Amino acid sequence: MANRLARESSPYLLLHKENPVDWYPWGEEAFERARREDKPIFLSVGYSTCYWCHVMERECFSSPEIAREMNEAFVCIKVDREERPDVDEIYMSATQLITRSGGWPNSVFLTPELKPFFAGTYFPPRDMHGRPGFPRVLQSLREAWLFRRAEVVQQAELVAQAMESQLSAAEPRGSALPGADLAAALQRTLAARFDPDHGGFGRAPKFPSPSNLFFLLDRAADEEARRMLLVTLDHMARGGLMDQLAGGFHRYSTDEAWLVPHFEKMLYDNASLARLYAEAAVLAPARHSMRSPAPRSTSSSPR
Repeated sequence: MANRLARESSPYLLLHKENPVDWYPWGEEAFERARREDKPIFLSVGYSTCYWCHVMERECFSSPEIAREMNEAFVCIKVDREERPDVDEIYMSATQLITRSGGWPNSVFLTPELKPFFAGTYFPPRDMHGRPGFPRVLQSLREAWLFRRAEVVQQAELVAQAMESQLSAAEPRGSALPGADLAAALQRTLAARFDPDHGGFGRAPKFPSPSNLFFLLDRAADEEARRMLLVTLDHMARGGLMDQLAGGFHRYSTDEAWLVPHFEKMLYDNASLARLYAEAAVLAPARHSMRSPAPRSTSSSPR
């Protein structure tokens, strides 16, 4: 039988509509139940083109045994980060504070007051590859909530305070625009990480990072900025990062040369890159057409 997510419009949430998990969308109905039944919340945040989100849905959320443990001990909420970027931002900051890393699916355990006390990303269906299995995580946190509640609440308060400090520090402090010195310093930082052979910045994995490239586009009158921009765009378009069959760009390249992509696509990446390539095309000389070469014929030449 379909769960509550069958009433949602998000493709990502609809992916989970037939899970045996008693999913709730983000909202007061789920929060009220957690308070009424004194249960912690399991919050799972992902998006429709996330590879590991699909893996966890198939391996864990489709399992009747794992779903039974989830339903008995937790109120389970599923969020599409492209639909609720505000929720995603808040709880990704919690995951990064707790684990010193982040990613999707973002798996966060909250008190009924929505304060996080444990977090992670992808959990496998059993202990493997150095990661605890999701059933063991569920059982451990269930026992902690029942028998070590004071420790859990204390941890949640500490994380909530750290989140508040982090998010408030990120708020703009004034309306003054950054000066030329800051822009020059940023360009020097990018130049120090620039890969002159393949374009991009740093080593593998390599992300397109459209914001950095738009910055270089704004400074295209500078020869160094223009060169970094065009070399990067050219190699991204000619390599495997660009889907040469279906179009669009994948999320990132697993190697330095943009050849082997991670096979998922983000809407906001492709929207930014489409505009970026269109605006940068007027800067490209003939040798930097930023178009993929025509595929070579595999047929043998007549003799």
